[in-house]
Amino acid sequence: MALSSMTGFARSHGTSGPYSFAWEIKSVNAKGLDVRLRLPPGWDAVEPPVRARAAEVLSRGTVYATLTLDRPGAQPVVRVNEAVLTAVLATLKGLRGRVEAEPPRLDGILSIKGVVEVAEAEESEDDRRAAEAALVAGFAQALDGLATMRRHEGAALGRLLGQRLDEISALVARAEAAPGRKAEAIRQRLADQVAALMETSERFDADRLHQEAILIASKADVREELDRLVAHVKQAESMIAKGGAVGRRLDFLSQELNREANTVCSKSNDLELTNIGLELKSVVEQFREQVQNLE
Repeated sequence: MALSSMTGFARSHGTSGPYSFAWEIKSVNAKGLDVRLRLPPGWDAVEPPVRARAAEVLSRGTVYATLTLDRPGAQPVVRVNEAVLTAVLATLKGLRGRVEAEPPRLDGILSIKGVVEVAEAEESEDDRRAAEAALVAGFAQALDGLATMRRHEGAALGRLLGQRLDEISALVARAEAAPGRKAEAIRQRLADQVAALMETSERFDADRLHQEAILIASKADVREELDRLVAHVKQAESMIAKGGAVGRRLDFLSQELNREANTVCSKSNDLELTNIGLELKSVVEQFREQVQNLE
């Protein structure tokens, strides 16, 4: 399976009988799947199948879907509201003789609000059901376009993440080769410091100082942290190669990578190793930010 990002955009258009419609879909990052629909009044019947289709195709992201609908082929129906017309005529008759005015004309009467009503033509049940099916199919078409765009962006993200993992591996290799990283070098440096202390005063306990030096050397060794970094990188590379909805798991791995990089920095007593640890933290943070866009 391919990687997918959580951002994308797509449109689809279609017609069904007297109806023409257009779907517009866009998606952005989110922890889970959240589908937000904007439908014209009276078309709520398409919501359940549309949501079900979105859940089949997408795993994460906030999806905004807007439907616009029109009936350009439907002729308007003009009706006279008999009740309103009767009330208007009765009022005019009551005013006759009381007000000096020209007799009312037909166009004047029809222009009174409520006398004439313009409505859309009645739709048949078959046209309505066919339109609902076409709307669901149109949404599926737009959703496929959105998923395609998300996969294209996911492929680009996969390449970037691979580069970040290569950089992490290179930094781990540098850390492993750093002279100040090895426990033997740390112990030797501490032994030299113990010897210097012993020369300054005879009050120091040589055995106790050597024991403390060995303990400090073992705590300063970052071998385990580097091994875990290598293991995390291999696991991340495997997830990226496998593809699918791996964003959450890669986000967890990025936290583990960051934890190990922090430990390398805190345990280091060597300038070169500290600088490598800081570079690790920077690259891991870039990796984590890019992972946030993955489905």
